[in-house]
Amino acid sequence: MLDEETIRRSPKVLLHDHLDGGLRPATIVELAREAGHRLPTSDVDDLAAWFLQGGEGSDLVTYLAAFEHTVAVLQTPEAIERVTAECVEDLAADGVVHAEVRYAPELSTQRGLTCDEVLAAMDAGARRAARGRDISVRLLVCGMRQLDRVEEAVEAAIRSRDAGSLVVGVDLAGPEAGFPAARHARALQRAADAGLRLTLHAGEADGPASIADALDHGAERLGHGVRVIEDVAADGTPGPVARRVLDGEVPLEVCPTSNVHTGVAPTVTAHPLARLRELGFRVTVNTDNRLMSGVTTTSELTAVARAFDLDLDDLEALALTAAAAVFLPAEARAALAARVQRGFAALRP
Repeated sequence: MLDEETIRRSPKVLLHDHLDGGLRPATIVELAREAGHRLPTSDVDDLAAWFLQGGEGSDLVTYLAAFEHTVAVLQTPEAIERVTAECVEDLAADGVVHAEVRYAPELSTQRGLTCDEVLAAMDAGARRAARGRDISVRLLVCGMRQLDRVEEAVEAAIRSRDAGSLVVGVDLAGPEAGFPAARHARALQRAADAGLRLTLHAGEADGPASIADALDHGAERLGHGVRVIEDVAADGTPGPVARRVLDGEVPLEVCPTSNVHTGVAPTVTAHPLARLRELGFRVTVNTDNRLMSGVTTTSELTAVARAFDLDLDDLEALALTAAAAVFLPAEARAALAARVQRGFAALRP
């Protein structure tokens, strides 16, 4: 059995982490005081417990409700830059060597900021924190699928990327059911034509049909994607959607603890992660929302290792799968894979 300290020391590649789902509770208290925003409690420990409780609902809608408070304190460039920097600091301290952090800039426009200003603040924070730390960072721009500002987010992402920022891709976040990717087909095509990479939430709150919809609209990775298992027969025979994912070698950004908190799986032990790996799906392990689910990358991998009796070779394989799926040029992907292999070699006797 792998111990948590060994997992903490292992090099990790994180593909699915939401900026507004990973704030430090102490930072929320400080920023809320400055913004005049009322929190459920101003006690840091009690607030952390409140957010975790809010993340243990039985559906995605309940889980997402807690974001009201984190988004409320992300309405100034200074707050956004600070939170992004702290996110990178926390991930680096946890052994993450490459992270792709995502956020919907439209959420921070409630007090007059533009999406461009939000992305500039994120970029500044990420660059500042990554300097001198053993971590590379890229940014993914989310559009909220239930709203009508995805095109605005995409255009801001293109301008930010063209200005030399860390932005590399676009995502659709928010409730899946009733809000398919098809609703934003024009924006997604615009992003792809401009050279941005696409990772779309699908197969979390909705089933295989949402995965097919995401693939139809250019998804190169699937945010969660775990419900593809519903399109696999008991004997392991894949249905048409599962076959598309397998044949396309589409990586799954799996977030086990979050899936438990949103009712996708009853427990981590009962999560289909191990079965998906056995069937040949390209599985990666991610945090989703560290605050709402009370996790770190280390704790998430520790829970998975204990649930499925994984060894160091398994953890290295998961990290290399993620390294191969990052939205970086081929040379940078190869360098990242080599970095992961060196890190795991150092852990072996």
